[in-house]
Amino acid sequence: MEKIIQQFLALVESRNQNEPEFLQAVTEVAETVLPYIVQHDIYYGQNILLRMVEPERVVSFRVAWIDDQEKIQVNRGYRIEMNSAIGPYKGGLRFHPSVNLSVLKFLAFEQIFKNSLTTLPMGGGKGGSDFDPKGKSDTEVMRFCQSFMTELFRHIGPNRDIPAGDIGVGSREIGYLFGQYKRLKNEFTGVLTGKGVSWGGSLIRPEATGYGVVYFTENMLNHHKDSIDGKTVVISGSGNVAQFAAEKCNHLGAKVVTLSDSSGYLHDKDGINEEKLAHIMHLKNVERKRLSAYLEKYPKASFFPGKRVWEVPCDIALPCATQNELEIGDARTLVANNCKAIGEGANMPCTPEAITHFKSNGVFYAPGKASNAGGVAVSGLEMAQNSLRYNWTREQVDDKLKDIMSDIHSSCLHFGEEKGNINYVKGANIAGFVKVADAMLAQGVV
Repeated sequence: MEKIIQQFLALVESRNQNEPEFLQAVTEVAETVLPYIVQHDIYYGQNILLRMVEPERVVSFRVAWIDDQEKIQVNRGYRIEMNSAIGPYKGGLRFHPSVNLSVLKFLAFEQIFKNSLTTLPMGGGKGGSDFDPKGKSDTEVMRFCQSFMTELFRHIGPNRDIPAGDIGVGSREIGYLFGQYKRLKNEFTGVLTGKGVSWGGSLIRPEATGYGVVYFTENMLNHHKDSIDGKTVVISGSGNVAQFAAEKCNHLGAKVVTLSDSSGYLHDKDGINEEKLAHIMHLKNVERKRLSAYLEKYPKASFFPGKRVWEVPCDIALPCATQNELEIGDARTLVANNCKAIGEGANMPCTPEAITHFKSNGVFYAPGKASNAGGVAVSGLEMAQNSLRYNWTREQVDDKLKDIMSDIHSSCLHFGEEKGNINYVKGANIAGFVKVADAMLAQGVV
């Protein structure tokens, strides 16, 4: 079996050189899915996984725009349409200097399995640009988004490819992108998700990824006769996912003690309660300040420049910032401090070595493709509401989100059981694979 896996990975690497993030994502899936394929004749010999790792379409384009000093700037734009076997392409747009083909292909590949796990009819895709919205004026962001959509609109549509937000793409950016799409196409359709509620968006969509990771972590703990109530939680990041993960932790009785940004991390040993979290949301979302500004109002807290949150003792860790932010040294520290559970809010935030260390030390580990699927799940619900021209209540959407996260957890249990223990990585990978693979077989070699 090891030889089959290595031969497969060698072939993928030869076709995708200098793409470490993508190869990391493929390796993690191949190690659990290839043994399953070999054991099931329906998939064996069909090159299903090799077809999945090859994007159906890769679009790359120039984005030229004019800044406030009337200088012409040039960025790169991308859309990776990875797999449409079970529905139209669905996945976010990321605006960040780190964006390249490797990062977007890894995200699009992960999205195939994540979307499959939600049970909703959505294929996998991802896109974005190396544009950095930080420090840009609203007018500059608008000009960039309009230029970006002027090319992207040719490749997307409500029944073809439905982008959403991601890092660097929040409600402001979605608004500008949607406005330009509407102008170019002269139609009002649900082509983007994450829209404002007054113009086609869904309640709970901003909260969905953060809420979802906490719901999944709670399901995981409940299965092992435990609960999030009364637990100390460390969270990395301070964007949308981290903020609402903290909010839901508070709702369920946990104490959140950290958040972070690119400059360092905030530690409030008394807990970041609802009042303090509201202040952080204002700092980050309205004033667009660094987390260190929190100390101006709450001086008892501490800020640690250039450091990571994982050195703070906790019961639960929720990495909600970016890929590969939690390394083997961090994992050793968390285990030594008796951390019980890891729920990934970001995409692939834990390195392979860190994941191995968690599993070998009995820490409950939830991979992002399962635990952070809440965002795309509610995007799917937003698409349904757009088709119905109807809005569900906040309670209705939240109940549907809870049910979806519970169903994902059940799928992981079904496929991930190993000698009485649950391998959530294996469970999520195989459960996501089976639905897509069955559709690909039914549709022929296309």
